[in-house]
Amino acid sequence: MDLKAVRAFVAIADSGQFQKAAVDLSLTQQAVSKRIAALEKDLGVRLLVRTPRGAELTIDGQALLPHARALLRAEERAVAAVRPGDRALRVDVVGRRAATAGLVRDFHRTRPDITLDVIALFGADAAVTAVRDGAVDATFRAVTMPGHRLPDGISTVPVLDEPLRLCVGPDHEFADAPSVTPARLKGQRIWMPGNTPGTEWSAYYDELAETFGPTIDTIGPNFGIEALLDTIADSPTLATFLSERTPLVWPADHDLRLVPVIDPTPVYPHSLLWRTDNPHPGLAALRDHLVATRPRLTEGEVWKPGWAR
Repeated sequence: MDLKAVRAFVAIADSGQFQKAAVDLSLTQQAVSKRIAALEKDLGVRLLVRTPRGAELTIDGQALLPHARALLRAEERAVAAVRPGDRALRVDVVGRRAATAGLVRDFHRTRPDITLDVIALFGADAAVTAVRDGAVDATFRAVTMPGHRLPDGISTVPVLDEPLRLCVGPDHEFADAPSVTPARLKGQRIWMPGNTPGTEWSAYYDELAETFGPTIDTIGPNFGIEALLDTIADSPTLATFLSERTPLVWPADHDLRLVPVIDPTPVYPHSLLWRTDNPHPGLAALRDHLVATRPRLTEGEVWKPGWAR
């Protein structure tokens, strides 16, 4: 059924007059009459009869009225579901244990009035495609790794340069070091089985290894972060990179150490990506919050790949 005709029918039922319904709908009385005639033709029944005082519902009109009201309520819900500001803001955080998820949690604490739909997509290509196609409102990524460029209409802003820490077990040579420099990592075996080739984080660590000389070992299988930390805790030679922003808890007897890396500090560059024409007000609020709360680091004290500067 034509919802415009249904709306005209309900307006007449409520007002009892074609003329009053036309005023309420900002239409001419002739336009309202044509809509009712079309609706009656589609249904094959008479819905209204004109009277000296206006219009009255026939028996078929009375039967239709509650369903017509339900149709209009369903239309309102459908429109509200996609109206910017009424639907949830969908944000890709890369991983639910990633620092970017923490950024969105912090935003939610300050703006609990904005409904969020938090998801985790794998890899920049899938995430950028989802933003471009409108499947998500925003994503966090390191932009842009070698051989890639962002599609037209995608905007970005840096929101977090995440300092890395060297995670080692109690028997590792750096276990008691107050800090280490990247130069001292030359030849060290850094185990990162989650570094899938072709991802932006794999490109980041490839350049870090080329610049400072550690061996990035991606030999798997990847059984997850818990299994990784179990192995690091028992090894005198293996290390991995973590961030103090990563919300992890491990058994006390692991005695893992997070050793600062300084002079310079390698930072993982997170940016927020969104479609430039996305009108969702929650997106603007998220972007403003991230920019206002972005930690500031002195550029000379940090290292990041040339493609991320």
